Amino acid sequence: MVTVDESAPVVVRLSTVIHAPLATVWELHTDIAAWPTWNADVEQAGLDGPLMPGNSFGWRTHGLDISSTVRELVPGERIVWGGPAAGITGIHVWTFEQHGDDVIVRTEESWSGAPVDAAADDLGKALHASLDNWLQHLKSRAEQFL
Repeated sequence: MVTVDESAPVVVRLSTVIHAPLATVWELHTDIAAWPTWNADVEQAGLDGPLMPGNSFGWRTHGLDISSTVRELVPGERIVWGGPAAGITGIHVWTFEQHGDDVIVRTEESWSGAPVDAAADDLGKALHASLDNWLQHLKSRAEQFL
């Protein structure tokens, strides 16, 4: 099982509860090309081939072009991606758990690299805000389908 880099200068863990079916939440989250339609922080996104370990996707957020590679995929339960961007190596783990009529979505991400070493506090705050926004956008969109 792929995990975040626990020794990285920045590690952020957040979660939310979404009142929607697991299938809805999972489909929204893993339809990478559609991210910009519900996540205002993602300017563009596209997957190269099917969603599976080893395949990459490109996306743009906060003016930064990112190429991420899927490292682990358990449909309906877990997806992990990561890669370098602007000198930062990120590992991003997402888990999804049905809990009654709700879904608990957990996200954790680690950042390492020279830019993080130089500004860990500021970059940690930026990552926290970004992940919090992502969870809120996902929750808002998924709950619209009820």
